[in-house]
Amino acid sequence: MGSGKQRWKIASFHKSPSSLFAGKKLQNHHRQAPIEFLCPLSGSIMADPVIVASGHTFERNCVLACLSLSFNPTLADGAFPDFSALIPNLALRSTIRNWCRHHLLEPPETVDFYSAQEIVRRFMPQLAAAVVNRTPSEVSVASSDGTLTPRIRTATPPPFSARASCCSSSSSSEIETNFSEENEIIAKFRSSEISEQEAAVVSLRQQTRTEEESRVRLCTPRLLSALRSLLAARYSSSLQANAAATVVNLSLEKENKVKIVRSGIVPTLIDALRGGSPESQDHAAGALFSLSLDDQNKTAIGVLGALPPLLSSLRSDSVGTRRDSALALYHLSLVQSNRVKLIKLGSIQILLGMVKSGWMPGRILLILCNMAGSVEGRAAMLDGGAVECLVNYLNHGEAATRESCLAAIYGLSYGGLRFKGLAKEAAAEAALRRAEAAASERGKEKVKRILEVLRDKEDEEEEIDWEELLNSDDSLSRTQ
Repeated sequence: MGSGKQRWKIASFHKSPSSLFAGKKLQNHHRQAPIEFLCPLSGSIMADPVIVASGHTFERNCVLACLSLSFNPTLADGAFPDFSALIPNLALRSTIRNWCRHHLLEPPETVDFYSAQEIVRRFMPQLAAAVVNRTPSEVSVASSDGTLTPRIRTATPPPFSARASCCSSSSSSEIETNFSEENEIIAKFRSSEISEQEAAVVSLRQQTRTEEESRVRLCTPRLLSALRSLLAARYSSSLQANAAATVVNLSLEKENKVKIVRSGIVPTLIDALRGGSPESQDHAAGALFSLSLDDQNKTAIGVLGALPPLLSSLRSDSVGTRRDSALALYHLSLVQSNRVKLIKLGSIQILLGMVKSGWMPGRILLILCNMAGSVEGRAAMLDGGAVECLVNYLNHGEAATRESCLAAIYGLSYGGLRFKGLAKEAAAEAALRRAEAAASERGKEKVKRILEVLRDKEDEEEEIDWEELLNSDDSLSRTQ
């Protein structure tokens, strides 16, 4: 205003959006669009909105650009977004597309990563000046095009500035070399020649298969974004399969697991598992299994829709796909929210059917053990005939997997009187005593606990004066 003090607000960018982020037909409609449709960084209607850990919504590549440049802006309300997690905002994307359809507009195009970096870099000169000149914590500087650059925190130096000040010339050279290598790989991925794309991804797959240092160095937001595009490529099954295998290799490093999920690559892995080539399905299942090993990923993978295709893949013709899908489901079912989802998907009947038919009983029983560990899981298993199924398996199943069977029955034994009734009906006590002889010490402890539950006397039935009850009912009927 006229005070000479200007405060930058990112949200005001929608008044003069950059043509980098606007399609021709959408260019004049940003002012008309609801502010919730606009990315706080680009000021344009979002094509691929994601929710970050702080609850704010941005265009995906704008977030990835901030991460790649170690930049964290201040929003209009003074808040600092937390970019540590990215979850696709599918509901908002659908709403935006419906709004565009209603206004006879083409849907917005996905923001190019390099264009996103151009927008973010507008803010970078002020950031550097703030550190060098030690300006106050809030700074507003007008750029050459009249827009205001953002306020930034200067109480502590931003990550990239701190890195620059403490790096030697050799380490700076190393950073430049890594960035050059990354650029070269991405350029080949984006080649118009499919053969060049395939050669690049095969080379990256081989490199990350054997080199631990490469897996850490090359697991960057930009490279993951490029791999995501190749995973979605249906024009080359080889390209998709090698991209999925590369994700598996990158996920072997513990520090990469959360980073990969936050990059938004899981939905493309799920699509590959659903409808990719057999080799793509193999690697997609392997990647989901590897990513599910990290506790921070379990809920997100379930929310993103991995459970139904993993459940279907238990019947795959490929041994590798079946094995990795079962292991992924085992780790994902350690989380209560995923157990509830699996129950709603009808997984109990599917899993029990597999046990009855002898289809991967060892791995399936591990999943059932997790399901029996919750109240909802126990109830669904008792409803589905799990006690009879598991007792029969204890009598006739593979000796190597009876311990897992005992563990599942042990979980069900917390089901109260209902379990006791079903167990007696299935002659569980005799089967348990036979299994006890060959069980491990842990197994024997479980058998002991289950037998104690079965031997407990039921509570004495409450004595009821039936004559008095009948008389009271008769009296009630006469008064009505």
